[in-house]
Amino acid sequence: MDGEEVAVAGWAHEIRDLGGITFILLRDREGTIQAVFKEDENEELFEKAQEVGREDVIMIEGTVKESDQAPGDRELMPTSLEIIGDAEQPLPMEVSKDIDSDRATRLDNRFMDLRRPEIHAIFSLRSHLIESMEEYFDKNDYINIQTPNIAKMGAEGGAELFPVVYYGEEAFLSQSPQLYKQMLMAAGFDKVYETGTAFRAENSNTSRHVSEISMFDVELAFIEDQDDVMDVLENSLRYTLEETAKKSADDLEELGVELTVPEEDFPRISFEEARRILKEEYDYEPAEEDDLDTKGEKLLGEHFEEQGHPAFFVIGYPGEKFYYMEAREGDKYGSRRFDLIYKGLELASGGQREHDMDKLMAAIEEEGIDPEDISFYLESFKFGMPPHGGYGLGLDRLVRQVAELDNVKEGILFPRDPDRLTP
Repeated sequence: MDGEEVAVAGWAHEIRDLGGITFILLRDREGTIQAVFKEDENEELFEKAQEVGREDVIMIEGTVKESDQAPGDRELMPTSLEIIGDAEQPLPMEVSKDIDSDRATRLDNRFMDLRRPEIHAIFSLRSHLIESMEEYFDKNDYINIQTPNIAKMGAEGGAELFPVVYYGEEAFLSQSPQLYKQMLMAAGFDKVYETGTAFRAENSNTSRHVSEISMFDVELAFIEDQDDVMDVLENSLRYTLEETAKKSADDLEELGVELTVPEEDFPRISFEEARRILKEEYDYEPAEEDDLDTKGEKLLGEHFEEQGHPAFFVIGYPGEKFYYMEAREGDKYGSRRFDLIYKGLELASGGQREHDMDKLMAAIEEEGIDPEDISFYLESFKFGMPPHGGYGLGLDRLVRQVAELDNVKEGILFPRDPDRLTP
């Protein structure tokens, strides 16, 4: 665009005053451009530039000039300057300088934190990850659904619930669209996905937990077993990473991340095999017999990444929730439930669901659930339910792992945890 007349608007990212010449680096969502104000060429415009403060909103009109000395190899020779919005000084936190504020300060001033190019890149990357994942399912004829965020009861036994008053009746914020996804299999929808929100009232202050979670849920009918579900999860994740690597190339460069797309099939191991690897190679045994825990997942991640596999499945977890199908005679794995671990962190959980009404009722009774509380769900099994399965994938965790963040909260615009309800 050398020699073209343009108008740009954004924030004054940096200001350098060198006496008779002032450089203003203007920033918008696409990047930055340098404007050069010279006193001996336009004294009035030069004086106007002296009034600009860092993070003021400004608009500059001028001519683009090629320059290998300027950021992006071009700069702006201004013909007009307007200060649209003044920024109070001092700023609540630094945007342009390499000064790290603590996470609490940054989240308290999130609107300012998000102005930083490296933070902006995280959410541009997040947008492309979700866009690419939805694109895969749209191309494969899945129906995009929306299920309620207010529910009569929780779908995930054991996890705490957020109660709400619903016209004088007790209700809860949804932990999962699980029950509704299954009902849609009885409706003949066959293949559905949802990009939604789940709520978990777990008092956990860790680098991998939040109370309000972004989830990507999938359910499909007429499957043979959990391998059909894992195929969908594996193929969709590979597609998502491939497309994001292209769409978010600039974001990944800003973050200093080299995104590797796994080309080989994801390894699939049994729960018992996972425990054996931890014991024999790392002399580690998770405290709970029916889980792998955070450290166990991390060590398994190291084990498989050394073999060139950033993603792998662990299948056959014991301690099923009522809606999972129990192991059948001749099953290769202990149960029909699996987890996908990506770069040492559980990213998704799923499996084959129970579609036999009698077996489902037995599991509900064993778990101590009052059938009346989920009568709306059970009704859908009385009139022809096909074999089906699905999974839920944590989008916040996906962003964390792809962007190589040290805390899941870094990839959430306004995170909610036990200590944070604002902003």
